[in-house]
Formats: sequence, C-alpha cells, structure tokens
Amino acid sequence: MALTVRFHELGGPEVLTTEDLPVPSPGPGEVLVRVAAIGLNRAEVNFRRGRYIDKPRALPSLIGYEAAGEVAATGPGVPGLAAGEPVSVIPAFSMRDYGVYGEYAIVPATAVETDTQVGKVLVTVP
Repeated sequence: MALTVRFHELGGPEVLTTEDLPVPSPGPGEVLVRVAAIGLNRAEVNFRRGRYIDKPRALPSLIGYEAAGEVAATGPGVPGLAAGEPVSVIPAFSMRDYGVYGEYAIVPATAVETDTQVGKVLVTVP
C-alpha cells in the first residue's frame, strides 16, 4: 500500500485527502517513481479548484506535476531506466491522466529525466 493524495471534490486545500492505495503497476511507456519530493505550484491549486486549462476527468482525482525520486519499476517499452536510478519528473503530461502527490507515482517515461540528463539531482533517496 502507498500513501496517496487525492481530492473527491473541487475546492481549497481542505478537499485534499491522504489515502492508502495499492502501489500501481506501470503500463507500456510508463515509469513507477518512488517519490522523495514534490513541487507545488499554482497550476495544481487551480486544477484542484477546477479553474485550470485541464479539469479533472473524474473524481476522485490525483494531482501533481513535478517530483524527484527514484525509479521503482518500468513498464514495457521503456528503455534506458533502471530500478533505483535517481530521476526528476517534469510537467510534460496532463494532471487529468497522472499525479505525483504520494509515495509512488506512475508517470509517462517522456516526463522522466535522469540526473545525467538534467545535471545533478537535488535529493538523495535512501
């Protein structure tokens, strides 16, 4: 099980809930990241309020664009990433489809950068 942040209705920060959900498995072209840190930004606030360019596809909804951590697993068709490798997740996807607030997050491989691609990763995952 993994602690995951979701919201079941639109609104302020009080609508965010933490829930213990099964650790997801990555599908084709996806990466499972063990999240060590997340970025917070105004886009996520507006998404949660229903005031962003993308609106939640359904409720409850995941949330979050940016994260740092390590690869926990890769789905089929994801070359060049290995479990335990430090990575950053960049906002290159819709929060309607993915979210990174939680202990684990599924993200598209195209949104994952390794430390060799972006320089030095700012966090170390024990």
